[in-house]
Amino acid sequence: MKKLFFTLTIVMLFAFITSSSSCSDDKNKDNSQDNTTTVVDGNNNNTTTTTDNNQNTNQTDINSADATGLVTILDSQGFITKVFDFNNSQDWHYNGTAPCVIDFYADWCGPCKMVSPIMDELAEDYEGKIIFYKVDVDQAQDVAAAFGIQSIPSVLFVPMTGQPQMAVGAMEKQGYVNAINQVIYGQQ
Repeated sequence: MKKLFFTLTIVMLFAFITSSSSCSDDKNKDNSQDNTTTVVDGNNNNTTTTTDNNQNTNQTDINSADATGLVTILDSQGFITKVFDFNNSQDWHYNGTAPCVIDFYADWCGPCKMVSPIMDELAEDYEGKIIFYKVDVDQAQDVAAAFGIQSIPSVLFVPMTGQPQMAVGAMEKQGYVNAINQVIYGQQ
């Protein structure tokens, strides 16, 4: 776990320095809400339905776990089940069936609201190839703490083998495509 934390810390520091926009954890919350989003727990159950005007997240049940072209919101238990059990392992081991991209966000974060539709587009673009998840850092504080999330949005790129890499701050779509190509597909 120390090795994973150290690697992610270095990647996050570099990304933080080069990022274009991010929110610190000051919680200037905007609670305006309109659209329905489904939150899924680690037991493959829909657990909470929330509304969120600016997150524009497509809905899916985690039972269709592979790369469906939709973004799925994970709670702490869902993250442990589908991505990585940080409570019981010190060494990184991805539990998924396809590479994934995880957007760490909060409802009150302005840059997160800009990233959300980009993640929706990427989920459609990489349908059948990459799984897209979102983790609300206010609801899954243990996950955020395990990965040292201090600024959001933070996006974790998880290849099937090897170490994941984190990007901190909002980027344009092409920046995320470049990161997917480098981290997940190993292209330079």
